[in-house]
Amino acid sequence: MMKITAPWLQNDAAQVVCRLLTDAGYQAWFVGGCVRNELLGAPVADLDLTTDAVPEVVMRLAKKAEIKAIPTGFDHGTVTLVQDGIPFEVTTFRRDVATDGRHAIVAFSDNIADDARRRDFTVNALYAGPDGQVVDPLGGLEDLKARRIRFIEDPDQRIKEDYLRILRFFRFYAWYGDTDEGPDPDGLAACAANIAGLQSLSIERVTAEMLKLLSATDPAPALAALASTGGLAQVLPGADSGALAVLVHFEEQLSIEPSPIRRLAVLGGAPVNNLRMSNAQARELAQITSGELPTIIAYRHGLIAGRDALLVQSASLGQAPAINAYDAITYAAKQAFPLKAADLMPELTGPALGKALKQAEDRWIASGFTLTKADLID
Repeated sequence: MMKITAPWLQNDAAQVVCRLLTDAGYQAWFVGGCVRNELLGAPVADLDLTTDAVPEVVMRLAKKAEIKAIPTGFDHGTVTLVQDGIPFEVTTFRRDVATDGRHAIVAFSDNIADDARRRDFTVNALYAGPDGQVVDPLGGLEDLKARRIRFIEDPDQRIKEDYLRILRFFRFYAWYGDTDEGPDPDGLAACAANIAGLQSLSIERVTAEMLKLLSATDPAPALAALASTGGLAQVLPGADSGALAVLVHFEEQLSIEPSPIRRLAVLGGAPVNNLRMSNAQARELAQITSGELPTIIAYRHGLIAGRDALLVQSASLGQAPAINAYDAITYAAKQAFPLKAADLMPELTGPALGKALKQAEDRWIASGFTLTKADLID
């Protein structure tokens, strides 16, 4: 049998939370992303546990042990325990009673197999006990080894339970799948058959999944597969994934971190109108896609915005940036307009002053930032 050893599993906080349950006669299993990523050697962020103890019992045990307990999803079986400042999301074994493609009515269970069967993909139905012993009820280890993202049991049924699983299928494929082998054909076919279900999802859920997908090291194969099902057109009408692979290649050449907003920009399809982004994200997207020369964008918004605009424009044209393009952007980002309002006063005031400053700045930019204050005043 396989065992995992990891600092997050062996530290005192994790063991205290596990003993809280096991000492009272209940099961405690780490599940999902923490187990999957540990087995892949990938970073582990969230620590989720599952147990046969119902939420009321978890709350009562935590109170007795003076462990902070937050009923984050109490009706659906989830309590967040905070030990030594580390949150542990503890959820009771569940089975679905009814689903409508967005929400599920669940019943608590005392059977780990019930809990495994209601999850989305086999690689997410891997469990590890407090001692690191891995339990694999549904063949997830074999799929993980092959980097195969496969729906649990019937893909069509899993998708109809929650249509967001269509986007999750492509997101997990982008992050963990073998892109040389391509997506699981049964899963891909089920996504295509149910693609209209994406229309029932909230724009917030769609946006979150798309941004996570685009944050993968190379999301181009997954986006192309999503486009082949009609899914990209559903969530981002008018988008085209063709230039994404070129952009990713440029990113790799420059050794720069993936940026979901930069990648959204190269897809087109007016994401600011079709997705629900934060103000900062929308502002970043608007800067990159303003249509101005990258040097001007660098001058107005900084080096990163100028560089991203250059990469997006170049990828869209299918051409590598000119050799001196990065130097020009770096230079532009450091420039400061030499003229101040006071330099044109009192001869000019009000709207006339503003117009003159704008015209002077335009001339200065057109000169390649070379005109001096004296040149501009003259």
